[in-house]
Amino acid sequence: MPDPLAGMPPLADFGKRLAARAIDVVIVAVPLFLIQLAFGTNRYVVETDRGEDVSEVFTKSYSGSGLWMTLISIVFYLGYDWFFTKKDGRTVGKKAMGLRVAMLNDGTAPDSGASLTRAAVLWLPTLICCFCLWPIALIVSILVDKPYKQGLHDKAAKTVVVRATP
Repeated sequence: MPDPLAGMPPLADFGKRLAARAIDVVIVAVPLFLIQLAFGTNRYVVETDRGEDVSEVFTKSYSGSGLWMTLISIVFYLGYDWFFTKKDGRTVGKKAMGLRVAMLNDGTAPDSGASLTRAAVLWLPTLICCFCLWPIALIVSILVDKPYKQGLHDKAAKTVVVRATP
């Protein structure tokens, strides 16, 4: 079977991928933080033994406003990643780091469906339930995958991250 990467630019280095993702997270997180600050929402609520509500980062349940903030966050993160990936395979972070997302089979920018699949597998578990564990699972999947360095989100969408050609 021929190598799908034949004729494509080299695969992206892990460090550049991580830096690109960090840039993208900041670009989306700052406006979300400002929205949350403006509306004074508490994402989560923990009840103490006396039944009092105490707002904290890690909790047992969503507060009413926290559920809205989580839904808004899902829309922002998925929308950002989906839009820029389908457009040309490059989010702002990937452009800054000289990377792009490519379809594994032919090297083209992912279509809308592949971009949405990639964004959903990347962000939904993190935003809904697994804030600490899912990013670690994605990092490990990229580091151990041979030969294409695909994260679970790349495998789901059949994409790879490559160096962008100038």
